[in-house]
Amino acid sequence: MKKCLIIGNGNPPAKKIVQYLIKRGYDTIFCADAGLRHVDKLKIIPHFIVGDFDSVDKNLLDSYRDKSTVIQIKRQNDTDIEKCLKVAVKQKYDEAVLLGVTGDRLDHSFCNLGISLKFHSKINLQIISETSLLSVHEKKVKLKTRQGEYISLYAFDQRTKITSHGLKYPLKETALPFGVRESTSNVAVTDEVSLHIKNGKIFVIRDFETARKHDLFS
Repeated sequence: MKKCLIIGNGNPPAKKIVQYLIKRGYDTIFCADAGLRHVDKLKIIPHFIVGDFDSVDKNLLDSYRDKSTVIQIKRQNDTDIEKCLKVAVKQKYDEAVLLGVTGDRLDHSFCNLGISLKFHSKINLQIISETSLLSVHEKKVKLKTRQGEYISLYAFDQRTKITSHGLKYPLKETALPFGVRESTSNVAVTDEVSLHIKNGKIFVIRDFETARKHDLFS
């Protein structure tokens, strides 16, 4: 399995998280345009720097041209995160973790959450934002969990039905369209939670530190 990290220009990731992910095999690093400033502060050399380069410091970018592969894509219909993902998909990466893709700009945060839905069929994506771990799921999934762990579920279509096993508040062919009904802060009561998702995709949001501490992250 080919794995990569994609680092955006939102809130900077903690170095310990980046180091943990590298040890878990996410050892190819993509910078999305001005995300380079975060990587530079972490003193990590990225493998790829991708974007239209309208926001990155030009002197900083030039200092990496002999150390990293710099790919300029001027197309304005894609965000810099999408540009990175398209390069990763073209190079046949199977999994990606997105860091630095949420922050002060709510529109950018929403856009990147939508991108995770858009690219789910092409590459397995997860987002780490502050203390939260977000993943996209469809059909059938089994999650390694800890009893008492909070797990939140969000869907986007009334036709999407979810059945769960192992949650305190069980779901049975339940629709959870965002803005109508949510399953926020549900609780795992077993060491494995199974979900059967029909007719759509959902977000599953968990606590990243719990997943890291108990080796639940994959």
